[in-house]
Amino acid sequence: MNKTIFRMCAMMLPVAALAGCNSAGGDSEKIIEKPELKVVDGHLTPEILEGFGRISEAVPSPDGKKVIFTLTYSDIKENKGNSEVYVMNADGSDTKRLTKTAGSESNIRWIENGEKIAFLRHDKETDATQIFRINADGSGEKRLSDVKNGIECFEVSPDGKKVVYGSPIDAFDKDSTLFEGLPKTTGRVVDDLGYKHWDEWVTQIPHPFVADFGDKVENAKDIMEGEPFECPMRPFGAADAFAWNPDSKSLVYVSRKLKGMDYVFSTDSNLFLYNLEDGSTTLLTDGMPGYDTDPVFSPDGRTLAWLSMPTAKYESDKKRLMVMDMASRQMRDLTENWDYWPENIAWAPNGKKIFFAGYYEGTEPVFSIDVATCAIDTIANEQADFSGIHPISDSEVIALRNSMRFPKEIVSVKKNEVKKLSTVNDELLAQLKLGEVRKVKVPTTDGKMMTCWEILPPDFDPNKKYPAILYCQGGPQQAVSQFWSNRWNFMIMAANGYVVIAPNRHGVPGFGTEWNRQISGDYGGQNMQDYYAATDYVKGQPYVDADHVGAIGASYGGFSVYWLAGHNDGRYAALVAHAGIFNVEAQYLETEEMWFADFDLGGPYWDKENAVAQRTYANSPHRYVNNWTAPMLITVGELDYRILASQGMMAFNAAKMHGLEAEMVVFPDENHWVIKPQNAILWQRCFFRFLDKYLKPAK
Repeated sequence: MNKTIFRMCAMMLPVAALAGCNSAGGDSEKIIEKPELKVVDGHLTPEILEGFGRISEAVPSPDGKKVIFTLTYSDIKENKGNSEVYVMNADGSDTKRLTKTAGSESNIRWIENGEKIAFLRHDKETDATQIFRINADGSGEKRLSDVKNGIECFEVSPDGKKVVYGSPIDAFDKDSTLFEGLPKTTGRVVDDLGYKHWDEWVTQIPHPFVADFGDKVENAKDIMEGEPFECPMRPFGAADAFAWNPDSKSLVYVSRKLKGMDYVFSTDSNLFLYNLEDGSTTLLTDGMPGYDTDPVFSPDGRTLAWLSMPTAKYESDKKRLMVMDMASRQMRDLTENWDYWPENIAWAPNGKKIFFAGYYEGTEPVFSIDVATCAIDTIANEQADFSGIHPISDSEVIALRNSMRFPKEIVSVKKNEVKKLSTVNDELLAQLKLGEVRKVKVPTTDGKMMTCWEILPPDFDPNKKYPAILYCQGGPQQAVSQFWSNRWNFMIMAANGYVVIAPNRHGVPGFGTEWNRQISGDYGGQNMQDYYAATDYVKGQPYVDADHVGAIGASYGGFSVYWLAGHNDGRYAALVAHAGIFNVEAQYLETEEMWFADFDLGGPYWDKENAVAQRTYANSPHRYVNNWTAPMLITVGELDYRILASQGMMAFNAAKMHGLEAEMVVFPDENHWVIKPQNAILWQRCFFRFLDKYLKPAK
């Protein structure tokens, strides 16, 4: 489901995001280095795809002269990834590696006015993730914290004397007497909802702690002590849940202070102001029923900016860029007249404008907004996505940029001027033959024009006939922008000889609120007509073999594949679904974030008077198995609690019982994604073996 609220797309989670807090460190373990790769005839393979370096953070120094970043490489044999800290000048010169360990570094921060760097890494001695410190040249490493349950994320106060960090505590409401004398029991007693989340049973929840910060992290205080709520919020909440006031006397944190039924049926997170001097907490966003996240103070501390969604339960609502005068508590919506999603907000040093990225017409440009007038200026708009915005002056930001043709690299961005700073993957990309990416417009059945990305094979010959793939996006409200995916990668599909059509169908951000919201309560409706339109477009191209077109997708994209299987009129010769919804009635009760199902499906299936809900359940893919004709590959992860593996297993069983050719790949140790390197390679091998079998007829 859509999780851009936390700045992580489920399809593109970097290895470092998992390895950073959980991989063990220590000199006795192998240090994963940049892999030695051999490219044959320019062909992008699953092994090469795993070999790309992955930049996940890029943070400029306080004076703007240097940039630190984390770079992750995977080791297929070791079946894991490892991230290290690097530094370079702000013009991209003189790149140096600062760490060389077996445990991944993450959450990198400049401290002591740029003289030192703090970060997280798993510590072997304490067997937990702790805060470490090094000098700016990489020397003098020192572990600063000794937190029993480890630290998940942190932010140091502007004066450098305090730190706020997230650390797990035991979940509340345990009846310990019930388990007396039963040390070997594996039973769990459940009496309320919210007992599992994403890929784990809820036995611990994160809490925010404020501590003294110096040569040690000490005198920690749980600022939500006694409260059975999360901060940062699971599953993707991180240091962006905290914002220090520049005077270091207070901070703002994000929490969804709900539990049980209320927790699983609401997106109502709020911003809370914590005063360090008297220990008081003040609710800032009372009466705002949707997500409130990503707080950032202005440089003078007088104004707080954050992202806010107005609608309860609707996790893919339009994001508003809000500001609050901290003296009067008056709020303004700066983007009231801008019908798109802001992301990744950051104040300019002068406090007069805010930089941000945002989905817009199939890409993610960089914008700025004048806080006084609300005038929005486009800073950079390419056939690419920008993220990780960090201003280094009132007119320049450091950012990450990627596209369907290359993974993230660090860039500097001024008005209409983008300069590439890092070259992590240039050498590897130069050896590969990459497909062309075209932006095409396709008419929809409701009279609109739909932006699609068409990806062509390398060495494309318009006089040849190629098999084609329809890509169905997940979310469902997740942009089909210029993302580089480590699994649903369009370049590797093109490298295997496929034309790919990736439509921005109804229900994705970047094309206005009406277009984005249309899909809620209309599963199996207009967006499926959009898929037909995109399919018919690609089938009509003279270079496409119209008899050999497949459809692929994950999550809601998997639902789409199952739905198209029962309604496609022979359009598709092969289908691939990962982690997709097959039985919508079961999904309503199985998923753990029930607000999503309740809002997007229209309500419970037993509400017979609810026309929207009844239409949704009438369109459930499991009701149309009798129409299935195309061979199907289904992949699932057994740790997926968002869309249970049983959904895919039901679909596989139905296909086989219906007499179809079908395959299934089950990953016991994966959740909604396929992350581990060897699992990712197996997935790619099965994916192309299956598609080649049915979409590439023997000559």
